[in-house]
Amino acid sequence: MGERDKKVQFGAWIGIIGNLMLAVIKGITGIAADSRALVADALHSASDVVSSIAVLVGVRAAQQPPDDDHPYGHGKAETVTAIIVAVLLFVVGFEIAVGAVQSMFTELSVPGVWALYAIVFSIVLKEMMFRYKLFLGKKYHSEALKADAWHHRSDVFSSVAVLIGVGAALGGAALNIPGAVYMDPAASIVVAFLILRMGWKLGSEAVHISLDHVLHEEETTSLWRKAEEINGVMQVDELLARELGHYVIVDIKVSVDPLITVEEGHAIGKKVKQELMTFTFVEDVRVHINPYSEEE
Repeated sequence: MGERDKKVQFGAWIGIIGNLMLAVIKGITGIAADSRALVADALHSASDVVSSIAVLVGVRAAQQPPDDDHPYGHGKAETVTAIIVAVLLFVVGFEIAVGAVQSMFTELSVPGVWALYAIVFSIVLKEMMFRYKLFLGKKYHSEALKADAWHHRSDVFSSVAVLIGVGAALGGAALNIPGAVYMDPAASIVVAFLILRMGWKLGSEAVHISLDHVLHEEETTSLWRKAEEINGVMQVDELLARELGHYVIVDIKVSVDPLITVEEGHAIGKKVKQELMTFTFVEDVRVHINPYSEEE
């Protein structure tokens, strides 16, 4: 197992352990403090446990080498995982929204003040988890880890909304303001909206990548220039870099002198592959040799 695989798996484990701890703390505190918003936030953290486990499974699947059925490798497993995380966000967000709206039509009690301590602890820990996992995701080009990192950031936003809602409910009760207690479930509705929005963003990006997305022209300039510099390559006709999770597969067409031998053309193609494989994000290169023609 390489350094990338170890770091990405470590990031996934941090998510599992951290989310499990937060789900238990916020769940127990939310029930004891009679805070619907904190209980909703606990459910959000519980869904994060499931998504982090999915990330771990996806990361491990993506590490499998190419085989007969998957000659391009298993890199898309991370992208599929990102889609699963997005779906989980949608489900949790919808359930929280329904529960919050229903609670608005029932008699509520003022939440306990100790709920605030659990929320502040959650915000600090989640922000730390977000920053670390986003750093790992960007460094090692892991879509699944980046998706899970933004999942943590959605928790930060939702916990801030819960903090405002619970704080407003407590403050309203202290000032004897009628209806202030409903700020608690109102905060749950805000949490649900943020979760749904994050799910849509992550899902749309993951689906875009899964549909054989190729890097844009400005992202392949370095690859194009490297191929043009190789001795024997008279022209680069086409270069496509298909994104498969944390790596890309390059399909390139180059023109060579039409009067050289097949063996010489093969040697040039082999050199093109060797040079492009020096880029850390390139997993494989498929080279097609064309005869050079000034007319074409």
